[in-house]
Amino acid sequence: MKTATIRIRKDTNAVLREAAQRFKQVWKTGQPQGACFTFSTAEQLFRTVTPKRWALLEKLQAIGPISLRGLARELERDVKRVHEDTTVLQEVGLIERDERRKLIVPYRVIHIDFDLEVAA
Repeated sequence: MKTATIRIRKDTNAVLREAAQRFKQVWKTGQPQGACFTFSTAEQLFRTVTPKRWALLEKLQAIGPISLRGLARELERDVKRVHEDTTVLQEVGLIERDERRKLIVPYRVIHIDFDLEVAA
């Protein structure tokens, strides 16, 4: 299992520099560096990873591969709403389906990294 890092970076050039550095490291070592999901604003992050979606990630990570209906039962939520949330999280790449089409979180650790600082 891998580690995923979720970041907020407003500076597009910094994001590109970091991506280039990560690529160079992978090229040099041949070792994957883990997934990195970058959002440009806190609003974008929180619109994508809502509290209910975060709870879904936690539950899915804890229980392992499960069907959509099974996950909805575990969360005690409506299947349609869980489907909407899993679709968003799949589009972002935070969850996937395994070879049996069960939902999984392919990361052992999901780390969120962002700073709040005074504008220069």
